[in-house]
Amino acid sequence: MKVMVVIKVSGADEDKIAPTREMVAEMEVYNEKLIKAGIMLDGGGLKPSSEGAQVVFEGGATSVVDGPFTESKEIIAGYWVWQVSSLEEAVEWARQCPANPDSGMREVLEVRPYYEDEDFADLGTQG
Repeated sequence: MKVMVVIKVSGADEDKIAPTREMVAEMEVYNEKLIKAGIMLDGGGLKPSSEGAQVVFEGGATSVVDGPFTESKEIIAGYWVWQVSSLEEAVEWARQCPANPDSGMREVLEVRPYYEDEDFADLGTQG
């Protein structure tokens, strides 16, 4: 099964949580473990929302909101795409992710399975 693991952080000031050399080194070690286990397909850290944009679809209209996204309580800091045998395996790998208990932030790794062809088998052909 393929899953996306989204790294969410709340209580953080994006301008103050730029990755440190230590954080990058810890994540490189963790990523290397994932690669050696054949789990990691892709992954990366995301720059602050001040360098991003949101495309909003609402009521038939489309608008673009430039970052930073001040109304967001959570920041998406990064992601991985993993190939695992089960959700339980993904959760076990996520539990091994390095985290700084002194950061003062709440960090959440959200594990979301991808849809697979079998998930749509019951839809059949309509028409």
